[in-house]
Amino acid sequence: MTKETELYGPVKAFLQRQGYEVKGEIGACDVVAVRDGGDPVIVELKTAFSLSLFHQGVARLSVTDDVYIAVPRKTGKPFQKALKENTKLCRRLGLGLITVRLSDKLVEVHTDPAPYAPRKSKKRKGQLLKEFARRVGDPNDGGATRHGIITAYRQDALRCARFLAVHGPSKGAKVAGWAEVPTATRLMRDNHYGWFEKVSKGVYTLSAEGRKGLSDYGDLLV
Repeated sequence: MTKETELYGPVKAFLQRQGYEVKGEIGACDVVAVRDGGDPVIVELKTAFSLSLFHQGVARLSVTDDVYIAVPRKTGKPFQKALKENTKLCRRLGLGLITVRLSDKLVEVHTDPAPYAPRKSKKRKGQLLKEFARRVGDPNDGGATRHGIITAYRQDALRCARFLAVHGPSKGAKVAGWAEVPTATRLMRDNHYGWFEKVSKGVYTLSAEGRKGLSDYGDLLV
């Protein structure tokens, strides 16, 4: 079983090669490094990513801006995913992230401490506002309902299904106008939920799965 002390030697040697004087267990800090009278560099060691590790790192930011967290580098996709996500988290918190490959003592810095400057995505903002505008009512109560998350797309599909349930097989253009779903023809053609069946060119009817969908979700129609 890996111990935190196994990380100390490789991290200390890594910092010493950069001209730091390094000492362990100074106050509440696992590793403290000082060079040329500058601000200290603090490294918190843990055998795995954990919420307490990030808590410790954030707490050390009250001492210095140069705070790193360090964990053993493991193999496999789960760790690679965790490393990617936690590197992003460190950037947002202003922390640095170090991994140590214990098999050969390789130390790798994945991100250095720096103020977080988030980049806004106009595309994602636009998608969010578009979905907000298209959503009719508020069927999700801030989270999943007994139906699961109800999107504007599903609401459009329900309106098309309701129209077909009442009027029978119909042209997409007619459904689009009467059900007030401009994309009705494409929506029924794509048939994402399996609710529609093509009768002839441009004409669709409701499938058995569509009738079940109306039964399951029909109470959400406004």
